[in-house]
Amino acid sequence: MIRLEPRAAAPAWLVLAAPLGALAAALLLATALLAAIGIAPGPALRLMVEGALGSPFALAETATRATPLLLTGLAAAIAFRARFWNIGGEGQLYLGALAAVAVGAGAIEGPPWLLVPLVLATGAAAGALGALLPALGKVGAGADEVVTTLLLNFVIALFVQMMLEGPMKDPMGLGWPQSPPLLDEASLPRLVERQRLHAGLLLGLGLALLLQLVVSRSVWGLGVRAVGHNPRAAAYAGLPVGRTTVLVAMLSGALAGLAGAGEVAGLKGYLTADLSPGYGYAGIVVAMLAGLSPLAVIPAAFLVAAVFVGADTMGRTLGISSYFADLVVALALLFVLVGGLSLRYRLRFGRAAA
Repeated sequence: MIRLEPRAAAPAWLVLAAPLGALAAALLLATALLAAIGIAPGPALRLMVEGALGSPFALAETATRATPLLLTGLAAAIAFRARFWNIGGEGQLYLGALAAVAVGAGAIEGPPWLLVPLVLATGAAAGALGALLPALGKVGAGADEVVTTLLLNFVIALFVQMMLEGPMKDPMGLGWPQSPPLLDEASLPRLVERQRLHAGLLLGLGLALLLQLVVSRSVWGLGVRAVGHNPRAAAYAGLPVGRTTVLVAMLSGALAGLAGAGEVAGLKGYLTADLSPGYGYAGIVVAMLAGLSPLAVIPAAFLVAAVFVGADTMGRTLGISSYFADLVVALALLFVLVGGLSLRYRLRFGRAAA
């Protein structure tokens, strides 16, 4: 007989091995699917590695792709720690991008030291407002935030499309639904000359370190962890569970909004409806791979970014659909959930005690 037995505590090696094993299992299964359609897995994987890490240009592209994943991963990690299941990172990202364009495309003029922080702060505020309504619904009416945040993604996508087709459409865009470009003074500086890598990466790295300190070393971080472990016990101990939930939700939305503002101000320069290829959803995978640790989000974001960039290179070379990277990420999430189960339970063989 096989049964699940709760663990008192997971060993340190298993905590590290579970997410790495999940990613390895996802790649193994994905390459098996490649073999099934007649593509040799070895050369395909080599192309993935070379495409993501094989040159300075590839490394810069991977770091560029990791920047929004880092911020959306932090957004999911901090929310999930407090048991606020924010699935709305994609919509909050677009709200942040829309707000950044509204401020940085000429509404306000000034030097870079004023406009860049203003654009980022506006994007963060818009993302926080996007998470506020579901948080209030959960605290005030018991509404399921998984449903409300997920559905808001579609509402926000339609709203952004409406703005790009109407009031915020660039008159110089030759009819394309896109916003006016940001002013040069509102754009994030490049970190590497002639590369797309921008200063948003430094912002993400700094926020990951700061959040790690807040979660692990501050009184508020202790409250967040307590609410996440057992909200009823936290409320019994006198902690403001509702207020903590709302603040965590807004912080999560602000991080996702920063990701959108960073993509507009640092990379593209204007907003289109296809700004994000799903960074808000991929951030959930990043957070789960990191075990909801803000510091571990950094390597997790780079791993997922490497999969995306490497799969793009492999797809162009071998003629494989670009959705292969999405397949790997989705499989990684599935295996991460299985790995999380192994952290909480161990398999026992034999007869159950009477």
